[in-house]
Amino acid sequence: MKYLIVGLGNPGLDYYNTRHNIGFRVLDFLVGKSGISFSDKRYGFRAELKTKGKTLILVKPSTYMNLSGKAVNYYLQKEKIPIEKMMIVVDDIALPLGTIRIKLKGGNGGHNGLQNIEEIIGTTNYNRLRFGIGNDFGQGTQVNYVLGEWTDEEKQNLNKRIEIAAEAIEKFPRLGIERTMNYYNNK
Repeated sequence: MKYLIVGLGNPGLDYYNTRHNIGFRVLDFLVGKSGISFSDKRYGFRAELKTKGKTLILVKPSTYMNLSGKAVNYYLQKEKIPIEKMMIVVDDIALPLGTIRIKLKGGNGGHNGLQNIEEIIGTTNYNRLRFGIGNDFGQGTQVNYVLGEWTDEEKQNLNKRIEIAAEAIEKFPRLGIERTMNYYNNK
């Protein structure tokens, strides 16, 4: 049984520590603690994690955030994974810093990466783990905020929240989306 887990972000060291790259950071944590590594493949960096009889295909798209749908669609097709066994890990300015919200479906909330995914796969009915990055920015400075690096104050609890998000990803194949939502949306 295979599951596709896609962490959204932008490739390259210039973006690594930015708020927009939290999807990459969560997958990097999961891969690091599991002792596996990513390989540079078509449309992204791919790793395979086996857990309790399930296989998680972990992907960090190399297509840049706004073209994430290309990588998502490619791996859904290549790995023959149904959409209901996919989870997208994404930053969300509508949630307070470190808040985790798992959803079964929904709109893109103005997020260009999610919008592109929805355009290419043709549905909004897919699982997502939304990781709150807060909205401490002034009018007209949203792009600078999401592409900005974490402040020292923000970093204080960030690793613990990343660890909880990674744990939720590991539980998703075993618990199913509903039970995962019920448990982690209150954590």
